[in-house]
Amino acid sequence: MEERLEALIEKLGVQKEDADRIREAFVFACAAHKDQKRKDGSPYISHPLAAAEIIAEMGLDIDSAISAILHDTLEDTNTSYEELKKRFGQTVADLVDGVTKLTRVQYTSKEDEQMENLRKMFLAMAKDIRVILIKIADRLHNMRTIEYQNEKKRREKALETMEIYAPLAHRLGMQRIKCELEDLALECLDPIGFKEITDELEELLESNSDFLDHTIELVGKGLSEYNISATIDGRIKHVYSIYRKMYNQDKAMYEIYDLYAVRVIVDDLVDCYNVLGIVHDIYKPMPGRFKDYISTPKPNMYQSLHTTVIGREGVPFEIQIRTHEMHLTAEYGIAAHWKYKQGINKQDEFDKRLEWVRRLLEAQEDTDADEFIRTLKVDLFADEVFVFTPKGDVLNFPAGATPIDFAYAIHSEVGNRMVGAKVNGRIAGYDYQLQNGDIIEILTSKQAHGPSRGWLELAKTSDARNKIRQWFKKEKREENIAQGGQMFETALKKLGVQLSDVLQEEVLPHYLKRMSFGAIEELYAAIGYGGVTALRAANRARDELIRLNKLKGEKELVLQPTAPKRPRRTESGVIVEGIDNCLVKFAKCCSPVPGDNIIGFVTRGYGVSVHRTDCNNVRALEKTNDKRRWINVYWTEETNEKYETSLVLTALDREDLVVDIMTALSTVKVPVSGLSARRFSNGYDAINISIEVKSVEQLSDITKRLKNIRGVEQITRKSYDG
Repeated sequence: MEERLEALIEKLGVQKEDADRIREAFVFACAAHKDQKRKDGSPYISHPLAAAEIIAEMGLDIDSAISAILHDTLEDTNTSYEELKKRFGQTVADLVDGVTKLTRVQYTSKEDEQMENLRKMFLAMAKDIRVILIKIADRLHNMRTIEYQNEKKRREKALETMEIYAPLAHRLGMQRIKCELEDLALECLDPIGFKEITDELEELLESNSDFLDHTIELVGKGLSEYNISATIDGRIKHVYSIYRKMYNQDKAMYEIYDLYAVRVIVDDLVDCYNVLGIVHDIYKPMPGRFKDYISTPKPNMYQSLHTTVIGREGVPFEIQIRTHEMHLTAEYGIAAHWKYKQGINKQDEFDKRLEWVRRLLEAQEDTDADEFIRTLKVDLFADEVFVFTPKGDVLNFPAGATPIDFAYAIHSEVGNRMVGAKVNGRIAGYDYQLQNGDIIEILTSKQAHGPSRGWLELAKTSDARNKIRQWFKKEKREENIAQGGQMFETALKKLGVQLSDVLQEEVLPHYLKRMSFGAIEELYAAIGYGGVTALRAANRARDELIRLNKLKGEKELVLQPTAPKRPRRTESGVIVEGIDNCLVKFAKCCSPVPGDNIIGFVTRGYGVSVHRTDCNNVRALEKTNDKRRWINVYWTEETNEKYETSLVLTALDREDLVVDIMTALSTVKVPVSGLSARRFSNGYDAINISIEVKSVEQLSDITKRLKNIRGVEQITRKSYDG
């Protein structure tokens, strides 16, 4: 251990005073962990020392290395924060505290515990990014030695590594560590798949052993002819990256075009593009396989040119071209702020790199555990798309993002006043998934009603979802309280709990304190605007009642979930004659709404399909199917549900036609779930609108309003064969 410690000090290249501080931290940690062993039987101190060695490889400072040596003392020993602060300074104490889990707090679920630990880590990370770098070093060494854990623990740690820590390393630009974390986690989660790929890679390397050497030689010769100085090396794609493409995209190994990669590192930016031209002279480039991350850097500030070319014998491979500075940023990521001083540690650029951390923390407001973990994974995952504003500015979003995410990324007011969107000059629905290179234009109106609750399901980014929730929180408080109270009471009844039990004087204050609300109306409002789920609030209420009953020494609370009554008001809004609890679905071909004459068709395995009686498909099915499969269905006497239906507008083509249509719908507070338009050569447009209505009467009123719009000549209910 002493030899490793001296090697660590030498690697850090510190002065005598700092070397003494490191030795003092090592002696202190040895004493604190003296009776502890790792699963492999080695002294526990070997783990924090290994974490410090990884920190040294990253090139971090002395305080980071000392904190890595001490990182488990607060969590696993009797050491206090004040003791660390007194002996090693406040910076070290804060770093160790930031890495430490919240072990002394009791949580009602594993999700809540994970959320609070991650939240604490991100708060510390926002103050000092070194917290997460130490945590990643800690996790990397734990994954390197994970074979000594039991299988359950291995899978839990591997899954958390794959879902949280590897994406974090990616967002911080630490590609080398990210790749190693993914490969180590994959070996635990799918050892068979991991072995299949590694075996196949070995065979491939044997059959193409000189491929990379020959390629490097050929590229080097081409560059020397133009007197371009460069460092050239080759690599094979790491295992998890191959695994994702093979298993997620159903590809064979030979279908992966960037299996081999050659990296060319040059002195300056101009040479990057010169090398690109030379490479394309030597090898034939594959169309559509060029990416310029220099002019459009990734969010983690990664910069490089990527081009896929065809090598000898038709083998495709990728060439990456970058400067030395770009390479250091790609390898070390955020740690390059400390390790290298050639301009990449400017404070404004450093702050820019951490902007996503602050956005992530802002989006945590008013979220429960499930929502926080879900949005965290979305914000961290590597898949992303780059789109343009009409002015040519580039914005990036997670894959699957929609125009709603784009609108709120521009500004909250743009999102709140949004009535439609254009993608590459064409009208697109709110659910359209943004693609690389799209040019997005948001259509707004001052008369817009504001976001729909359905937007929370369509928005992909936590930033957009948080802004939508904030709008409902601010603008619809009374509505939120009423709706949230009803949702809470319904959720309680399903658990066998009466609302009156929760509202008792001896229960309510304890429950509200546990939920972090000052009054029951605040809880109702949070449920109403989506900040807290009704089910989570009800579960906490039940747990609190059981806990208080035990404290009183009373019998255990007997909960009797309410049995559902035979509905005069059903979940679907439709009663099927002679059948209870029947699965009901509304036919997409005619989209019936309450007030329409309807009939049911018994499908094979999918319940009863409800059609309008005037639907074209009804007449076709009546001719070709057994009449016994037709069944009477009725609308319930009352329903507050909304039903999706579609209208087709025929109108003379003109500017702002779609804006006027969306404004009219927004004025009557009708949620629009989709809109598409088609222009014909005769000067007319056909506009398809999917809306949510409560009844045929409301639909009729909407139709009248739309007919008053200038240029609209005909409106029909959408009904097609299929």
